[in-house]
Amino acid sequence: MRWWRRLFGDPLPEDFPGELEASENALGSAAVAGGGHLVVTELGLWVPSEGRARRIGWHLVSKAVWGDGTLTVVEAEETGTAGAAVVLRDRDPVRFALARPGKVPWLVRQRVDGSIRARHRAELTSGGVWFVQRKLPGRDGVVLQARPDAGVDADVVAAIAREAAAKLAHPEA
Repeated sequence: MRWWRRLFGDPLPEDFPGELEASENALGSAAVAGGGHLVVTELGLWVPSEGRARRIGWHLVSKAVWGDGTLTVVEAEETGTAGAAVVLRDRDPVRFALARPGKVPWLVRQRVDGSIRARHRAELTSGGVWFVQRKLPGRDGVVLQARPDAGVDADVVAAIAREAAAKLAHPEA
């Protein structure tokens, strides 16, 4: 299969330590300064992590910015649910220096933007909340995510998200 990759340009590095799902395909990859690779697939962005690779689903990439040879990724983690909605919190940004980025930054932007179906920013007295409807990679349907600013009352966010998810599920109600 090595000749196949050379001929057709399979972007999955030979020494990639992750394990793609059977239906998952590498769309692009780039070596990261300091070791490892970023690998873009239909299901998410594979990033180097403690000598291995782990996938961040596109629905959990809050922000990705390319500039000065570095891709900065802000990953969200699910902190709870509010009815059918999911409450998120952003992790600290992680920076990946890419000497030869190829099409990776473009693919990341395309996939992150493509996962968003709708978004709305609500300003509350204690800060703001992003409400985002996103497609889940590899699955049908969308999920409503609520990502509050630091310091916003979690109970207020949960109540609003629960009500919004119910209205989205049953718009006639």
